Amino acid sequence: MHVNRKGYLFYSDNFSLKEHNPGIPYEKNIPLQPLAANASIVLHNIFFDSKQYNLKPESVTELNKLVNLLKDNPTIKIEIAGYTDNVGTDKDNQLLSQNRAKAVVSYLVEKGIPLDRLTAKGYGENDPVATNDTEEGRAANRRTVFRIISL
Repeated sequence: MHVNRKGYLFYSDNFSLKEHNPGIPYEKNIPLQPLAANASIVLHNIFFDSKQYNLKPESVTELNKLVNLLKDNPTIKIEIAGYTDNVGTDKDNQLLSQNRAKAVVSYLVEKGIPLDRLTAKGYGENDPVATNDTEEGRAANRRTVFRIISL
């Protein structure tokens, strides 16, 4: 699912309705964030194999939405932040998250976004958004975020 509006960060998500009763309408409220310094979103549809930092082909659609946002707003500078769960060593997770963030930046540069508008930063297992005690929590912690540094 993708939601887009001029002047706002886009929103993408990937979810299943398998468990949802088809006789009941499914509703999801999407609060869009205005384009502003420090605004950030999780890029839900960026995919990597476990312990790898090569972008999977399924990531292209989401990445191209980011390319379009950056081309439509040519003064925006952003940070791509990579995060991992807590499986593995701190050092390995730091390196993996940095390489994943760099992979996203490399894709953006290949699509014509100037490197001086982009920063890649790996945060490893720091700043978890969920528990690392469940697979669902670990999956939420493995994320790629983009944050607007300046407009």
